[in-house]
Amino acid sequence: MIPFHELRIGDIVLIEYDGRRTEGEVTDKADADRLVCIDNEVQEFWYGPEDLYPIPLDENQLLKFEFEKQVQADGSVKYLRGPFRILLPLKDSFAHFEMWYREDRRHITEHISVHQLQNYYHQMTKVDLVRGVKAH
Repeated sequence: MIPFHELRIGDIVLIEYDGRRTEGEVTDKADADRLVCIDNEVQEFWYGPEDLYPIPLDENQLLKFEFEKQVQADGSVKYLRGPFRILLPLKDSFAHFEMWYREDRRHITEHISVHQLQNYYHQMTKVDLVRGVKAH
């Protein structure tokens, strides 16, 4: 379950329906009813927070957002999307990493999900992080 207050329009989450989980994008929110409208590329439908699940952040998810991967000489891995950077000190260690955009630097010390990365990205850049759109 994802807390309702964490969700923004454009966030990518997993929805559960009939025992199956599929990815979808938040397209609308009904604050009074605590429901979110999700487009799973087949249909749009309203769901409660109990039907929504986070997608763990990993390299595959970053590549879907068109981050570029750079392996550093010391074995660390940097992901770039325009001026936004994510640095993993250890390869595939998404439990402890650093992200920055210009002078705004943040140290993440726990696993986060895709929608949380999208929210950090928006806080730092004031631009939505969406799939399939190259950064400037």
